Amino acid sequence: MTTLGTGVLRIRNWLRDHPLALDGALALAVYVAMVVGSFAAPGVHHGPTFGTRAPAVGSVFLMALSAIALIWRRRRPMAVLAATGVLAVVELVAADPPAPVVMSTVIALYTVAARTDRPTTWRVGLLTMAVLTAAAMFFGAAPWYSQENLGIFAWTGMAGAAGDAVRSRRAFVGAIRERAERAERTREEEARRRVAEERLRIARDLHDVVAHHIALVNVQAGVAAHVMDRRPDQAKEALAHVREASRSALNELRATVGLLRQSGDPTAPTEPAPGLAVLDELVETVRRAGLPVEVACSAKEGPPLPAAVDLAAYRVIQEALTNVRKHAGPGAKAEISVVRVGATAEVMVLDNGQGTAGRADGDLVGGGHGLLGMRERVTALGGTLTAGPRYGGGFRVHAILPLKARAQEPDQPDAAGRTGENA
Repeated sequence: MTTLGTGVLRIRNWLRDHPLALDGALALAVYVAMVVGSFAAPGVHHGPTFGTRAPAVGSVFLMALSAIALIWRRRRPMAVLAATGVLAVVELVAADPPAPVVMSTVIALYTVAARTDRPTTWRVGLLTMAVLTAAAMFFGAAPWYSQENLGIFAWTGMAGAAGDAVRSRRAFVGAIRERAERAERTREEEARRRVAEERLRIARDLHDVVAHHIALVNVQAGVAAHVMDRRPDQAKEALAHVREASRSALNELRATVGLLRQSGDPTAPTEPAPGLAVLDELVETVRRAGLPVEVACSAKEGPPLPAAVDLAAYRVIQEALTNVRKHAGPGAKAEISVVRVGATAEVMVLDNGQGTAGRADGDLVGGGHGLLGMRERVTALGGTLTAGPRYGGGFRVHAILPLKARAQEPDQPDAAGRTGENA
């Protein structure tokens, strides 16, 4: 049974790939059916009888021509319908009783209905039905109401209806397939977009963690190396700060990398989300590294900030302080303020350092991504960020974060592109 099914499937696929061969086989089958039918004489009471008549030579010739024309029914459906219709009318007018040449016209009308639109099917079908039925009624020897004449009318009508039904089903199946393919493409594009967004978010987190803590480690290691011989106690204190900063960096890296675990992996933190609740610890770390920092944070009062806004505010402050340590020069001081203003939270980091030349785009020129990451993070929440030199010296970073965070619309201009915008 399996071998038989496989053979049938192979034959079906071969015929689908060779439609001309299929139409040739159909033409041969129609010709055989017309020849067999031409030997039947219509009966009045007991149906048709065979052997009482034989087709004329002209009828056999017309049946052969109409059958041959069906070979090209897919390529030229209207031309084949016209040719078979003319041959059928000739047979109905010239022969008595006529051979069933009209059978080829029925097949041709079905093909036209299956391969064109519905208005064309109505027009062509009604015209074919009217011409063939009128020829049979007016030129045949039988009465106009005979069953043979009504049979021509019925068969041509059913051929048009069947072809239209097949065309409608093909169109319906094609529309379903197209919707399924479009939905699949949409799912794939959405998955790629989400992967890209997640990669960008993890990259920002890694940059924030590594840049901040490694900068502190670098500063404290330099201090330890400088005072190792003359002030060993101060060198030990600097090395302790290095140890603490490196431990914090490892903890935050472990939390960030935990996002990459699979669902079956051991439980790991799902969000590397420090916030303003640990701002004092961040400031204290920076102070121990030698940078005086003053803090005014009224945003802690009242309801807590949304998690995404809280994280963004913390990361902006962290990156800004890292840049102060790297670029502001000796003797610099920093000021931090976080306040609620209506439906927004405003974060501002100021310094009075003198090493401000090129800081607005220094990250990009030097290969870093600090300011760019801050802008992307703030813009993703629907906020704005400006960074630039202050009048009289120093640098300012100012972020406005909506308390109801929203994703940035795709067609809106990206505020992150305004690198180096002055305050």
